[in-house]
Amino acid sequence: MAEVLQAKDADEWAYRGEGAVNLVLSYCGSSPKFVGKVLRIQKVSNKVSKYENGHSALTKDERLLWGQFEGLVAARTREIAEQLYVQKVMCPLLGSEHVDAGIRILVSREFLKAVENKVLLQRPTLRVDAAKVNPLCDSVLVIADHSIFPSVRGILKEDFCLSVEIKPKGGFLPTSDFIDEENAVKKRITRFKMHQALKLHDGVISQISKYDPLDLFSGSKDGVQNAIKCLFLTPQNNFRVFLNGSLIFGGMDGAAECVSYTVDQAFQDGIKRVIVAKDGMHSKYFLELVTETVMKSGLLNQLLEVQKLDSIDIEGAIHAYYDFVSLPCMVCRKKSENKLSGRYSPIHSMSKDEKLKLVRNYLISATGKDLSMMISFRPRKSMDVESPHRSVLLKEINQTFDYKASFIDLDMKPLKKMEYYYELDQQIVSCYVQMVKDDEAIQNGVVGIDGSLNSYIAKWK
Repeated sequence: MAEVLQAKDADEWAYRGEGAVNLVLSYCGSSPKFVGKVLRIQKVSNKVSKYENGHSALTKDERLLWGQFEGLVAARTREIAEQLYVQKVMCPLLGSEHVDAGIRILVSREFLKAVENKVLLQRPTLRVDAAKVNPLCDSVLVIADHSIFPSVRGILKEDFCLSVEIKPKGGFLPTSDFIDEENAVKKRITRFKMHQALKLHDGVISQISKYDPLDLFSGSKDGVQNAIKCLFLTPQNNFRVFLNGSLIFGGMDGAAECVSYTVDQAFQDGIKRVIVAKDGMHSKYFLELVTETVMKSGLLNQLLEVQKLDSIDIEGAIHAYYDFVSLPCMVCRKKSENKLSGRYSPIHSMSKDEKLKLVRNYLISATGKDLSMMISFRPRKSMDVESPHRSVLLKEINQTFDYKASFIDLDMKPLKKMEYYYELDQQIVSCYVQMVKDDEAIQNGVVGIDGSLNSYIAKWK
């Protein structure tokens, strides 16, 4: 981390997008060391009155939780710990060929200020109101730009590259015995679908997504094809397409509701540069290309195994959490349960090491349910006899593509968020169940509420 980025260097970085935690910039300069890279710059909430360098390091309980991973607990800032989390925890689980832990480089405060000013007007209002670049960070993360194919010399080829970013979400239904009977709907309806109901209720989205994660993880071509089609029809922030790193389809802001989409013509023109087909058929073959590659890559099989580390659901894991951090179990107290004789006693009776493992696995699973996949394609030319990349053939148009597939956004989840995860889970289920009851009441002529909402719920049945 010898080089330090200064204010003048901000001109060579362009706004790519952002999530709740990080701002993402893509490189638009000519330095070989940065060509084909993106920066992840940590943000800080506008509600925090005192900034911290890297949001401080791990807590005492977190150091115990991640103690078996060399170097992670000794990290002096949380930023460094999160990079090591990707390297030490997620890489072995998802495959190092699909994960780039990145490197950290030093930055000046002037660089961070210049970036903040440069991207301000490009950021969505919702994100600007919520957080800003953390002005006290002394380093940022440089990782590969998975939306392009740079050469080994750090120079971009002139070929067109098409990339799709997918947020798979949770791909299985829980079966835990610790799920309350009142919440049994969780064993039949995916968390993603139920969360859509809450987001609609809260006005975060205006349209229910047609996507069902179970289709994507089904292992069947028909299921995957239907999932990709539904993501394309209702992308929200779960499906985006890039041409040579520039967004041509999907939400501009990465927020839960896509308030604006790029012009359809830009998408059509973009895929025509990569896919050779008759007019009007490019979108069809693009979706088939994504389907074939998802099936061939095997990424979802690895991801599902990581997600299934959550073996007892948050309704079980929350009990292990309270014991692990040596706090009274607020869930048992609320339910008037005896920790050692009630239905959750098998968890409370476990050893501390067993509870540690349950909590740790839940948090790793949470990363797996919240990450994104980035799959990039470029046409394989006949002269490209030897390629370091895998290939996929679209038989209908007899066209072969190089592809690479990666996981991104592998954020380490804070231990203190366990209570938040539990409360959100209960809120999601409660809202969905109430909406279904309201819809049934309307169909029976008992009450009347907004019909548009009921039509969405009715489609789920």
